[in-house]
Amino acid sequence: MTGPDFVVDNVDNPPVTTRFAPSPTGLLHRGHAFSAMMGWRLARASGGRFVLRIEDIDTARCRPEHEAAIFDDLAWLGLDWDGPVWRQSERSTAYAQALERLIVMGVAYPCFCTRADIAAAASAPHGPDGPLYPGTCRNLDAATRAARLAREAPAWRLDVGAALARTGPLRWQDRAQGWQPADPQRLGDIVIARRDVGTAYALAVVVDDAAQGITDVVRGEDLFDATHAQRLLQALLGLPTPRYHHHRLIRGSDGKRLAKRLPQETLSAWRVAGQSPADLIASLNLLANDALWPPD
Repeated sequence: MTGPDFVVDNVDNPPVTTRFAPSPTGLLHRGHAFSAMMGWRLARASGGRFVLRIEDIDTARCRPEHEAAIFDDLAWLGLDWDGPVWRQSERSTAYAQALERLIVMGVAYPCFCTRADIAAAASAPHGPDGPLYPGTCRNLDAATRAARLAREAPAWRLDVGAALARTGPLRWQDRAQGWQPADPQRLGDIVIARRDVGTAYALAVVVDDAAQGITDVVRGEDLFDATHAQRLLQALLGLPTPRYHHHRLIRGSDGKRLAKRLPQETLSAWRVAGQSPADLIASLNLLANDALWPPD
């Protein structure tokens, strides 16, 4: 197997590089603006780079008009980026190479279960977001697995137990909470490749963060738990681990987290209403030091 195209040199103290990586499945809202501005300010304050990645692997939901709206929203906010825009839909070869490496290592297995199968499993443990995968297909015998592979396309899952046995203890750094011992078991055997698109968010994001030289990941605290599994994938693939800044979520007047399905919260709605970027920033109470990494 030829070497993957996503491996980058791990140098001491590289320049700060952050990214904004929205999915074009709807219009951006104030929460997206908060995250984008914090990442942009961290990069610019340190003389580093801010890159834009379009996470469009969910081909059933992504729309060209939503991608165009992302560019319009960032221009309205006054945010620029360095280098060309990356699109995950153009990165399938890199993801396939990463998946192949994990399969060869013996830490990935095909899964034929549906969501209904998982929900119906009485023994399924629960994690932060609901039932964890109970390991049904991890325990298939070789003959059954081969027979099913011959007639249907599987998803692929990470065998977290086997992976941890290979890597040993890991940790990662969060700006607000400090060093965290990696605990990928809290999410169970996650999907690393969907049967319809050949990859999944967890795998694609670590491959792309490494390929773009991301040193600091700025994103919402709702992705805090996902970082544990991503740290494991980084170790397995020999990829560098960024620092993480999981910021507070921006919530609506009802106290609930914002969602793309709320048209009144979109940035385009703010523009149509005659609001300015300064009005938006004031509404977010974005303080200057929110986006600055603290000194060591």
